[in-house]
Amino acid sequence: MSEADHRFPCEQCGADYRYDPSREALICDYCGHTHPIEGAGRHASSLRELDFNSALKGQLPTQEFEVTRTSRCPNCGGEVEFDPEVHAAQCPFCATPVVTGTGSHRQIKPKGVLPFALNEADARHAMTEWLGRLWFAPSGLKAYARKERKMDGIYVPYWTFDADTQSRYSGERGTIYYETMTVVRDGKRETVQVPRVRWTPRSGRVARFFDDVLVLASQTLPKRFTDALQPWDLTHLEPYLPHYLAGFRAEAYQVDLEQGFTEARAIMDRQIERDVKFDIGGDQQRIHSIETQVSAVTFKHILLPVWLAAYKYRGKTYRFVVNGQMGRVQGERPWSAWKIAGAILLALMIGGIAGYI
Repeated sequence: MSEADHRFPCEQCGADYRYDPSREALICDYCGHTHPIEGAGRHASSLRELDFNSALKGQLPTQEFEVTRTSRCPNCGGEVEFDPEVHAAQCPFCATPVVTGTGSHRQIKPKGVLPFALNEADARHAMTEWLGRLWFAPSGLKAYARKERKMDGIYVPYWTFDADTQSRYSGERGTIYYETMTVVRDGKRETVQVPRVRWTPRSGRVARFFDDVLVLASQTLPKRFTDALQPWDLTHLEPYLPHYLAGFRAEAYQVDLEQGFTEARAIMDRQIERDVKFDIGGDQQRIHSIETQVSAVTFKHILLPVWLAAYKYRGKTYRFVVNGQMGRVQGERPWSAWKIAGAILLALMIGGIAGYI
């Protein structure tokens, strides 16, 4: 699939349509013509999962793959698609200049896409409000962020995994009881209740079906940013149509399928441990072993919407990301040394006055 597959000429004037989140349709910025997206509105229930083991063995059909032309940032390593007529641009992840059209990327096709629900103006408003709540952020950066170039709308790659799990465990159940003891406090004898724990062996089985365990397939943005953008409402996933990418960019995945499942297993194991503790019951629990069998593993590659701004201010890059569905904001927290010093000085002055009084 090439960048041309993400471009759709207007039926009236021939200019490019772009996807408009507010109208949930394609719109031409030149003449204002609106074009509905055929096949939209089918949502997640119609998405077909792929077999994980077949993918690891290289047995997926060739139609499940695509080749995209991407540009790799020499600074942060991000791989992003650009329009073919653009020959030089800034990396949306770190604001580093890049030369476009520098390579191709063969990848498993996206099965689903979560269309943008927020437009750029909404995302910018959410970001500037978030910045406004940071008391010690440099005022110059806040003004710079409000006035400079628009935010980039980017579809970020994720994996989702489904799996059946059956787990056997052994451990101990702790029950709290109290013993009456006599102690001496301040020269006086007192009777107190001292808590003790009685441990009894426990073993058993727990089972859980995991549906759409979400794993970030990008290494460009700090994981703490993308994790903090959750939750995502995946019930609004649409079967992948390139129309949703019109006017936006898409990042190629950098975390391969096997790596993604390793992270998904860690997420599953944490949930299974909670299930085991619940099954053991009691006031406290000790887990000695858990043996889990995983079967019927399926997956899909999906794209989630993120508005992104990368600003260079006084030689440092600051990145801010906005959940393109819910509007949640995260970013690198900037600090103003002058504001911090002023706050410390003010606190000292208030403390001195209070001590004098």
